[in-house]
Amino acid sequence: MNSTRSGWLTPQFVLGLFIIVVGILYMLDNLGRVDIDRFTDFWPLLLIGVGLVKLGQHSTTPGRLGAALWILVGAWILAWNLNAIPFAFWDFWPLLLILAGASVLWRTWRRHERPAPPGDTVSTITAFCIWSGADRKSNSPDFRGGELTAIMGGVDADLTQAKIKDGEAVLDVFAFWGGIDIKVPADWTVVCQVNPFMGAYEDNTKPPTGNTTQRLVLRGLVVMGGIEVNN
Repeated sequence: MNSTRSGWLTPQFVLGLFIIVVGILYMLDNLGRVDIDRFTDFWPLLLIGVGLVKLGQHSTTPGRLGAALWILVGAWILAWNLNAIPFAFWDFWPLLLILAGASVLWRTWRRHERPAPPGDTVSTITAFCIWSGADRKSNSPDFRGGELTAIMGGVDADLTQAKIKDGEAVLDVFAFWGGIDIKVPADWTVVCQVNPFMGAYEDNTKPPTGNTTQRLVLRGLVVMGGIEVNN
């Protein structure tokens, strides 16, 4: 899934530590030792901690940008809780729509960097779903990638019969309150460059046996949605 460096410091560790601290504070509050209300404003420290861990785990630019977003959101909410800034983060929720639109435009422009050969209708797949669903398949011997977008909808992409001729294909994905399920052949290596924000990316593929040069690169954004890859 995500490219990580070895070590025990993970977002799951930060979450577990945060839960323990909250439990201790509530116990001390029940015993009359501390006032839990004095600490509730500091919960965004969890978002900042997760962002810092992700920043240390990722070496690619998309991964670092995603980690920086966690840190920015946590710092913003914390500053508002402490009355350090006059605007709440939630006042700027339309930025999510701006980000979604910018992501669609950027991915569309990038997709035209590697156009399909003339007359070829299966080497790339595209789907754009709003409040709806779509199924896409490809059995191309020269699969090049494509673009899948799910906004409050779902996309199923079956690539199990396709092959990657030039060694690497790029599939741009975007899920906003939606889900994308992708099935790939057992001899493909999946490389994740997806940034989840209040969403999830799950790679359930098994490592290919033997040497393989077929790589599927997934890049894009998940906002309050999910992307899942299976063999």
